[in-house]
Amino acid sequence: MPMQAKDIEDLIRETFPAASITITDLAGDGNHYAAEVIDESFKGQNRVQQQRAVYAALKGKMDGAHGELHALALTTKAPA
Repeated sequence: MPMQAKDIEDLIRETFPAASITITDLAGDGNHYAAEVIDESFKGQNRVQQQRAVYAALKGKMDGAHGELHALALTTKAPA
């Protein structure tokens, strides 16, 4: 069953409670999302470190062919 945008946001928010999080369903099918996560904790981290932290927050929902979340275009950054 496809994930809902709210479910993705809730998982990310558990790890990043103060983040600005925007989730967009790119194809309208519940399988292809874009997420923008802006969080203070990203300061001093490179993009790979930031994105790994967000993927870890998804708790395996993208793992393997049977993951609940098929595709996530991820943008991360620290606030300006």
